[in-house]
Amino acid sequence: MTNHKKILVTGANGQLGNECRKLAAKITDNTFVFTDVNELSITDAQAIENIFSKNNFDYCINAAAYTAVDAAEKDDATALAINATAVGYLAAACKKYHCQLIHISTDYVFDGENKNGYNEEDQTAPINVYGTTKLEGEKLAMQLDPKSIVIRTSWVYSYFGKNFVKTMMKLMQERPEISVVDDQIGKPTYAADLATAIFKIIFDYESPQPGMYHFANEGVISWFEFANAINEIGGYHCKIHPIPSSAYPVPAKRPHYSILNASKIKDTFSLNIPQWKYSLQQCMSLLKEL
Repeated sequence: MTNHKKILVTGANGQLGNECRKLAAKITDNTFVFTDVNELSITDAQAIENIFSKNNFDYCINAAAYTAVDAAEKDDATALAINATAVGYLAAACKKYHCQLIHISTDYVFDGENKNGYNEEDQTAPINVYGTTKLEGEKLAMQLDPKSIVIRTSWVYSYFGKNFVKTMMKLMQERPEISVVDDQIGKPTYAADLATAIFKIIFDYESPQPGMYHFANEGVISWFEFANAINEIGGYHCKIHPIPSSAYPVPAKRPHYSILNASKIKDTFSLNIPQWKYSLQQCMSLLKEL
């Protein structure tokens, strides 16, 4: 640990925000300010100016986002305000007050056509409103404060909030059989692992290298394979049917291949990222205690 740091965490009631809060409880020699929309509306430029001017933040972890992918197709104005415009406000404030922004983005900035996976410099081409607004947020972060760190992640789940793992656990206990898409391929991310990585970046490096990074747990699977692992680890006896995405129509198109290469963040910050199944076991053991 280095000298005392003051850290703002937005979106504190979300999956990543809650995992950051849990980790922060173990760190007593630094100051954390956790905000969600009730404490700080990041779409309010004046509110951001006020909180930054009154606090000497060293870092701002922006875990706030409009993540309702299907709802965003109709509510594009709200998605743009939260996922893009607000990021610009935060980046501008970070530059003005000498604070480093760590902004969380998504695999949905890609079109999902690359079966070999994506590196940070690969061409972006979002195929839905959510991805488009998140891409705009990335651009604003880097344009308005080049010292920003942007971390793209995918298939996030956690002990907290709503997510695929919790939904599957519930359905598998209630139903004898379910259907899950098997033609969307990606890398799950346990939000606790991402929070741990962010804290390592902050506390192990005096001046973390800015730029674009990818973070996801090791290993590539389909949603169907993910569901099978949940079924196995949970000891459920639910029959799972693989189906194509076309059999489960939703308003927003999903990328077929959301494979984020995390080599750069591992090499830059000496990170050891766990295998997806190990992390799933860790999360499910906590959820089973509920």
